[in-house]
Amino acid sequence: MGVVTYSQEFTSAVAPSRMFKALVLDSHIIPKIVPGGIKSVEFIEGDGGVGSIKQTIFGQSAHIKYTKHKIDALDVENFYCKYTLIESDIEFDKIDFIVYEVKFTSADGGCACKMTSDYHVKEGAELKEDDIKQGKDRAMGLFKTVEEYLLANPAVCA
Repeated sequence: MGVVTYSQEFTSAVAPSRMFKALVLDSHIIPKIVPGGIKSVEFIEGDGGVGSIKQTIFGQSAHIKYTKHKIDALDVENFYCKYTLIESDIEFDKIDFIVYEVKFTSADGGCACKMTSDYHVKEGAELKEDDIKQGKDRAMGLFKTVEEYLLANPAVCA
């Protein structure tokens, strides 16, 4: 089994504390921000800390119905979270599991976000850029949509 690592960064005019709160700590608000894409985000085990399991139910138009992620590490003061995709309704023919790390830092009056994804590839499988492009594009779209929502609603996650 090999690991393919992909990193992406983006900047936002929103403070790191608000982006982290919206996307990690208070992610249950995401269905309000993207009602057609995500039906619900809730913890099905734990209280949101390390070891908790978060389930996301996607909208009817999505190619995926649900995902479950386990929180591996959480540093609220430094706006950092590490979590693992542990279950989905889609069977991955090339991937055993995916570990994500996200960190928000202050930058230019807003924040910079670095997200790293470690794709743990099944023995004998080869993972190509095109295989992960769709997920990467969706993640960027979600970050930008949340950013726009927070800019338009300054009291949310303040």
